[in-house]
Amino acid sequence: MTAITLGIIFLVIAQRLLELVLARRNTKRLISRGAREVGAAHYPLVIAVHAGWLIALVSLAPSVTQINWWLLGVFGLFQCGRVWVLTSLGPYWTTRIITMPDVPLVRRGPYRWCRHPNYVIVIGEIALLPLTFGHLKTAVVFTGLNAVILTWRIHVENKSLSERKKACCGHQNG
Repeated sequence: MTAITLGIIFLVIAQRLLELVLARRNTKRLISRGAREVGAAHYPLVIAVHAGWLIALVSLAPSVTQINWWLLGVFGLFQCGRVWVLTSLGPYWTTRIITMPDVPLVRRGPYRWCRHPNYVIVIGEIALLPLTFGHLKTAVVFTGLNAVILTWRIHVENKSLSERKKACCGHQNG
């Protein structure tokens, strides 16, 4: 199973690297159009958690004796959700919190029903992939670390979106 397991993990790593390229391109384009980044202080922690998760997956691969194909299928559904999020946000998708005050919030795709669908997907992915390989401890540790980072990130993002909505809709603070 090691070759199959490593193949799956390396596909996920390749996907994440391609997403970082896309995110960097979108971020540069948005900043050049007047957008600004908020919450940059926590971004290295987001990267550290995700990189640590991927490193843990690679290091546990030799000990995988069976793959839970059902859980891998669910993980695949989460990947479809990830693509849906990326295509719904289009040029506004980044891995950072980038805001443009004069641009309306995206309300299509999964954003019609959920304010942060990407985070729901990431929570599922971080838990599911280690569980697919039978590693409960890795799933628990990284789900916990991710929960801490996402709690902070969602607070920062919601504050930014709230300020943006007030500016957009003519509301004044105070």
